[in-house]
Parts: sequence; structure tokens; C-alpha cells
Amino acid sequence: MDLTGKKVLIVGCGKSGIGSAGLLERFGAVPVLYDANESLDPEKLRKDNGLAENVRVITGAVPKSLWGELSLAVVSPGVPADSPLVSELRGKGIPVWGEVELAWHYGKGRLIAITGTNGKTTTTALVGEILKKYSKFAFVVGNIGIPYTQEAPNMTEDSVTAAEISSFQLETTVDFHPSVSAILNITPDHLNRHHTMENYAAVKESITKNQGKSDFCVLNYEDPYLSVFGDACPARVIWFSSKRRLTNGYYLEGETICRDLGEGPETLMNVNDMNLIGVHNYENVMAAIAVSAAFGVPMDIILSTVKSFQAVEHRIEYVATKKGVVYYNDSKGTNPDAAIQAIRAMRWPTLLIGGGYDKKSRYDEWIEAFDGKVKLLVLIGQTKNKIAACAKVHGLYNVVTADSFQEALEICEQNAVPGDAVLLSPACASWGMFENYEERGRKFKEFVRQIEE
Repeated sequence: MDLTGKKVLIVGCGKSGIGSAGLLERFGAVPVLYDANESLDPEKLRKDNGLAENVRVITGAVPKSLWGELSLAVVSPGVPADSPLVSELRGKGIPVWGEVELAWHYGKGRLIAITGTNGKTTTTALVGEILKKYSKFAFVVGNIGIPYTQEAPNMTEDSVTAAEISSFQLETTVDFHPSVSAILNITPDHLNRHHTMENYAAVKESITKNQGKSDFCVLNYEDPYLSVFGDACPARVIWFSSKRRLTNGYYLEGETICRDLGEGPETLMNVNDMNLIGVHNYENVMAAIAVSAAFGVPMDIILSTVKSFQAVEHRIEYVATKKGVVYYNDSKGTNPDAAIQAIRAMRWPTLLIGGGYDKKSRYDEWIEAFDGKVKLLVLIGQTKNKIAACAKVHGLYNVVTADSFQEALEICEQNAVPGDAVLLSPACASWGMFENYEERGRKFKEFVRQIEE
């Protein structure tokens, strides 16, 4: 679609919306930024983000006079695909793209796209580091925090890109086509947005919808949704497994990562030679190795990068040891399945901080995964009473609730003894108490670093 001189409505004035506006303006389109929040100051927004004078900013409601002038709408990930505004746009025959779709049309080079309920940030960051060792023209974009639209203008035919793609972003893709994709896992999350697990799984699997047999898709053999999807996947499937030996993929055998792509088993590396801990991270590493190798990166570059890679911030991130107590920040554990992986990675009696915004999740499996390891569960936020009641059903009574994050931190410090771990892994989103999970994680780290020895 040639958008030169065409008006494009950008719905949402966050990072992805600003990135979309900048890209469109650069390529000759006429962007119109829109946000329903009437309290936003258009001039301040323009000044703070360096927007060109010809970028119009509208708040409150879309003027009726504008509808007939639009050639395209680009919606930010936070805007549901079934929202009234998006439905009205489509009803008027206006094509609706997401920020990722827009970036893909303007970005060049080859692309690896990674999705999944959990692990996609760590996997994408690792793949990004591998690509940077492989190419001078490597980009890491998407849900990881760098808008795809921000980097798309800088890409050339020689560029290689690793993109973390969320289900929210996949809802509004049309032609988006990675040469290598990965779906790490599909477990309950964002059901307040996608409504059913079937809808959620279908959105995740749509990352492959424009792929063919010349492309690759890396899938988790142990995931019940993906083990079924493998037969329907339009790309060539490469599996990974942490539980069994495979003859068409990568697998964990004891403490060794191996692969067999049909020509016999091959030992790649010992998990003790890397900095990441926990079986879930071994799965992330296998996925990263698989997509990078399918992309054409030599194995020596892949493995040397894996061995030196450090954990992503806020994802089972070691913070410090204070008074003989180890502190780990897993603020990125925003759903029960992610939080399960964090508690399984702990090797110490653990004081666990959980709770937050209610995404309508169930917490039974999370609590069952404690397996006697949690000596104190400290709960905060909107879900604290819901989780406390669930814990009681499962016979866990060493539970306290706190009225603030600061109080929860103080309770943990006061009750921890040498040889314990304090883990922030909330199993819930941060909204309502924090702007995002990053702010929550930073507050945790600030508190830990202020503890006097």
C-alpha cells in the first residue's frame, strides 16, 4: 500500500503510536495521532516526542469530518481488536493494521519473530545477542521495549532482526511474514482480552499464517496446544523438548542440550556452562539455538553467545545477597505459569511476594508448584485475598497480606534468615499499583540495595 500523501489514523499515543507516527511522516504519509484520553496535552505530546508540525494530534473523540479522509488506521497493541472504535473503522471499510504490521511493510532484511506466553523476552534478547555477533546490521525490536516502527527506517536488505511479538500485536497483523518464527508455549493469560483459550492459542499460532515450507517455525513439543498445531503449521517445524529425546529437534538430556535433525544425536553444551538457571530457561535457550541455527548462524557463534549471556532484567534476575539472604527479581512473572518457572528455579527456602492486578487467572497450579519450598507467601494488590483463599484450599497457611509494596518488602526482610531467598514473582500484572512491571522490579531492587549489612 502506497501511503504517500495519505492520511493515516494512529490509535494510541504510547511508544508504539509515536513510533508509527514518526515512520509514516518519514515516508511521506500524513499521520493523525489519536487518543481517547482528553486530558492529554497535544502540544506537550508533540514537543516531548519531537513530532513534526504536520503530525496532527486529536484527543477525546475522532471528528466525523475525518472519517472519509482516512486511508488506513494503525492501532497500538493496547487497543483490543474488537473494540468499538476498531469495529467502526472496519465497518467504514478502512483497513486496520497494528504497529508491527506497519513496521514489517517498511522494514527490510530478514526477520526472526518470537512469541509465547512466557520466555519470549529472554529468548528474543538471547537471539538478538547472537545476531549481533553474526551481523553488523542486527536489530532487536517489538514487545521487548523497542518499537519495531522506530528501527524499521534504519533497516536495509542486509539487516537481520529479532522481534518479540505479543498476542496483542498479532491480533492486527495481515501480511506479516517472518522467515523463522517460534512459539515457546501457550498457557492461560490475557483471557480478559482474548476471552477463551481457543482464541488466545489461535492468535499466538497466527504468527505463522503467512509462512510456507521455505520458512521455519520452532515449537515446544511438550506444550499440548503446540503439539497439535505442529501438524497444521504451514512452515517447516523444528521441535524442542525438556522431557524427551527427539529425532527432529533439540532436547535436554540430563544436564546436556542435544540435537538430532534426522542424522543422529549431537551434543551441543552443558547447561552448567551458562548463567541462566531453571528448566524453563533451558527451554528458552534451546529455542534460541534452534531459531538461530535455522536462520543460518554458525553453531560456534550461537554457543559462545549462550554461555556468556546474562539474565534479562526483571526475569529471575539476581539482585544481591544481604545478610546471607539471596534476592531475586522476577517482576516479569505476570501470570501464574511464568511464576511457576521462577519458584521452580529457586534452590533455597523462599519468601515469595505475589499478587497484583486481576487478569482473571487461576492460581491453583502456581500454589501446587511451591512443593514445600515457600516458607512465607506475602500477598499484595487486587488479588491478595483471592490468592490467600486459594492457598488455604491447598493447605498453605503461612500467608500474610500487606497493604503496600513497601510493607511486603519489609515483612520479607524481617522474616528472612541466612540461607533463605526472597523472590518477587507476583503471578499478576502490575497495573493499579505501578505503571508497569519494570517499575515494580526497579522498586524491589532499590529496596534490596538499601538493606544494610
